[in-house]
Amino acid sequence: MVKRKQHSPRTSGTNGRSGSIRIISGRWRGRKLPVHDAEGLRPTTDRVKETVFNWLAPDIPRARCLDLFSGSGGLGFEAASRGAEHVVMLELNKQAHAQLKQNAESLKADNIEIHHTDALTFLNQAATPFDVVFIDPPFRKDLLEETLTKLENNGWLAANAMIYIEAEKELNSLPVPAHWHLSKDKTAGQVTFKLYEKEE
Repeated sequence: MVKRKQHSPRTSGTNGRSGSIRIISGRWRGRKLPVHDAEGLRPTTDRVKETVFNWLAPDIPRARCLDLFSGSGGLGFEAASRGAEHVVMLELNKQAHAQLKQNAESLKADNIEIHHTDALTFLNQAATPFDVVFIDPPFRKDLLEETLTKLENNGWLAANAMIYIEAEKELNSLPVPAHWHLSKDKTAGQVTFKLYEKEE
């Protein structure tokens, strides 16, 4: 049993199954990668992931991407496969982080950087702006507001950055800055997922 300080690993496998993730498109299309199996895994299905990357199709190639609560790495690996210039993935759980590193090595990925760290601590440091940010924190841990505030105030977002947020459905409104424009949103089961664009 793995106890998490702040967040639990995320997995995104076919039909929501834990144990592996599948890269849908790009240079590693069809590759399946093992996922560290820990308590509290909250699947993100391929269907949701495919929708998200359809939304982001024009934005991923040559982009700098930040995956704040990587878990299984489903979003970060997908972005790297689809032509992102550089992907930074953060994971607090030691075993999940080790699995992410192993998967990146098996792909021989030269555009992925993985950190064993807490996302909120990472966001306190001097920032390099990112074009696309993925935010999928554990549910009901009240991490979203502080995460969004640090992204905005500490300079992590490039001009016109795209920000993807996955959250529990009961959160009718998210604490986003006023100048973030809601571009797309959808609900699947108990999850709501939204794509925002930062407007200058």
